[in-house]
Amino acid sequence: MASSGDGRVLDDAEVEGLDRWWRAANYLAVGQIYLMGDDPLLTRPLAAESTKPRLLGHWGTTPGLNLLWAHANRCVRERDLEAMFVTGPGHGGPAIVASTWLEGTWSDVYPDVTRDAAGMGKLFRQFSFPGGIPSHVAADVPGSIHEGGELGYSLAHAHGAAFDDPDLVVFCVVGDGEAETGPLQASWQSTAFVDAARDGAVLPVLHLNGWKIANPTTLARLSDQDLVAHLGGRGYAPVVVEGPLEGETSADVHRRLAAALDDCLDGIAAIQARARGRTRAGADDAEVTDAADVPRWPLLVLRTPKGWTGPQEVDGSRVEGTWRAHQVPISEVRGDEDARRQLEAWMRSYRPEELFTEDGVPQQDLLDMVPPRGRRMSDDPRTNGGSVSRPLRLTDFRRHAVEVREPGGSVHSPTTVLGDWLAEVARDNGTTFRLFGPDEVASNRLQAVVEAVGRAWAVRGDAEDDRMRPSGRVMEVLSEHLLQGWLEGYLLTGRHGVLTSYEAFIHIVDSMVNQHAKWLKVTSQLPWRDPLPSLNYLLSSHVWRQDHNGFSHQDPGFLDHVANKKAEIARIYLPPDANTLLSTMDHCLRSRHYINVVVAGKQMVHDYLPVQEAVEHCARGLGIWDWASTDEGEEPDVVIASAGDVPTLEALAAVDLVRTHLPELKVRFVNVVDLMRLQSDREHPHGLSDAEFDTVFTHDRPVVFAFHGYPSLVHRLTYKRTNHASFHVRGFIEEGTTTTPFDMVSSNETDRFRLAVDVIDHVPGLVPRYAALRQRLLDARRRAREFAYLHGEDPPEISGWRWPHGGVHHPMPGGRDGAPLAAAADDAGDRPG
Repeated sequence: MASSGDGRVLDDAEVEGLDRWWRAANYLAVGQIYLMGDDPLLTRPLAAESTKPRLLGHWGTTPGLNLLWAHANRCVRERDLEAMFVTGPGHGGPAIVASTWLEGTWSDVYPDVTRDAAGMGKLFRQFSFPGGIPSHVAADVPGSIHEGGELGYSLAHAHGAAFDDPDLVVFCVVGDGEAETGPLQASWQSTAFVDAARDGAVLPVLHLNGWKIANPTTLARLSDQDLVAHLGGRGYAPVVVEGPLEGETSADVHRRLAAALDDCLDGIAAIQARARGRTRAGADDAEVTDAADVPRWPLLVLRTPKGWTGPQEVDGSRVEGTWRAHQVPISEVRGDEDARRQLEAWMRSYRPEELFTEDGVPQQDLLDMVPPRGRRMSDDPRTNGGSVSRPLRLTDFRRHAVEVREPGGSVHSPTTVLGDWLAEVARDNGTTFRLFGPDEVASNRLQAVVEAVGRAWAVRGDAEDDRMRPSGRVMEVLSEHLLQGWLEGYLLTGRHGVLTSYEAFIHIVDSMVNQHAKWLKVTSQLPWRDPLPSLNYLLSSHVWRQDHNGFSHQDPGFLDHVANKKAEIARIYLPPDANTLLSTMDHCLRSRHYINVVVAGKQMVHDYLPVQEAVEHCARGLGIWDWASTDEGEEPDVVIASAGDVPTLEALAAVDLVRTHLPELKVRFVNVVDLMRLQSDREHPHGLSDAEFDTVFTHDRPVVFAFHGYPSLVHRLTYKRTNHASFHVRGFIEEGTTTTPFDMVSSNETDRFRLAVDVIDHVPGLVPRYAALRQRLLDARRRAREFAYLHGEDPPEISGWRWPHGGVHHPMPGGRDGAPLAAAADDAGDRPG
């Protein structure tokens, strides 16, 4: 479908209306980049002091965005569409701000920026100005769910927004520079996961203006034939619109673009009608096996000059249609009279006196082009996802808890136990919850969710496919970028989800996490933005149990990355067993406006806490396990602490060694679930006060800490604590390979023998008395490695170790087993409980 479209031809009045809107938006965009705002309508010759001292912004993509918004608005009005506009070239902020102001939404959200000359002046001044708004389509912009500061995520965000929203059309503008990124290239695959019967639609608009900041773009240099072949191979039916051709005016482009958009939207409607007709007829939601049933979704390619309608030439160099139009085409306007006159001529070329009244109000014909409230792309409620979000229906996770008669007396796979509960969550929230993961959902033991709701798959099937169907709700594709983008789009429009991944490879989306954290930070400061469902990560196949895959799969550094984010946003949880994982994930799915990182193993681990105590322990965030301690009623000689499932196992085994060989030593055992409890309450809402921290970890006793991640993170979180100098942290130190589970912890000096030696080394007076014991412990470490290297497995006394000292659980007052208890109070009121 590589044509200019054969939709209806606009009459002259319609073309003139579109062109007037386009001119008005272009004028407003240039004013934002250049003017201080004291004379927004240019009622007098442009003075130096009326221009900004620092010119910041991007003009090159702006006229194309203005053109597309004007035409998308026509379709919204004529078709009564529920539509969103996602701007891939995010630095085209002046365009979206301009149309949002023209529609009146900007003034609704920011009442002091009125839709008149005074408000226009404020609109101009605030753009890229201290105390104003950013130059991108940031969270400050009504109607935006995508800032576009970092390129590559627009199409994934658009599809995430469209999932489970059958009435929605997302116009997604993909910049040709953005199209060169890996995440965007992966995003073309999104149509393979769109269920035309139950999801909304995305209309990608590949905007080819030819240039990045200083270089040509690769797709823009392809011929139409090659470009159509490229996009057609991704499953699209492209429509190409180019202009203006030689001798043409903007009116010719308006007519072709309008016809092409009509063709595309008609194509989307036909695809959806066919799929929804089959669904209404009771057709089985089976795997798609017939290639003829696979839709080819429309895609619009728009070729227009970069910086169209801007200066043709500046200082003897061509500007329009070149890379020179990318940012600020005319510089030094404040200090250069000739440059200032050229800017003034450029702005007057839009004939603002025809577009605005003397009072700066848009002329009535422009106001008549604004869709009614609720249909404006700038005020679609979905774009303020928190305002339309509803809590998930969550069954009581306690019904899935494992029975724990004594600490460490049984073993379970935590994620397998969790998967049974998440399967219920997925079934009970059929349009508001999805599970996202690379080809690892089953590997991470969450197969129960797949069995309950299936995998999304809307393209050709095969007899060997496993539970793949168009309506599937588990999203699996081997691109973490794509999964993250889908989930973000889903959350930004008010729904809920979990992304599960191998721990080492979640780093692939580090930069995307940065951008989402910034969005959460900014929106939390905007009173008109409502809190969003949290971004939840479940990281399994983690560093300590990737002994079969080896060093390439061993990296816990995502914890450090997230810990650097704003304290009001970052949350890190390390549940040690199945019941604490259930309680933690229940909390995360109820929470709002956080990035929750949960690390839990898929392999069999010991069960330590009955569900009631697990809930209480998670509510506290950290706590003393009295059944593993010997300091009852007295100050301990040493604190042994842990955070993470494998470190907890090794720390408890170390306690066993100490109790066996140093029975007179008073030991306190502390387990940490909520890592941010280690910080001070002055630095993090979850932090313990210094008095509380000292109560648990003491003022001056040695603390031997077995940690899941890099030891430096614990030191960083606790460095201001009274007893920080006595913290001795063991964790991952970049020693990894394909080996046995115990050899993995031993290689990183985090095994039970090394921890027990640390006790001897750091409790005053023990070294001279127990030098022989210290030697035997180190010999035991060496023998365990030799056994593994000889037999290919760990010694049975290590692999089969169980907590031998028993222990009595002490249910807290306030409820019976299985009855909900209130969470422990804290400043944020949001820890698991």
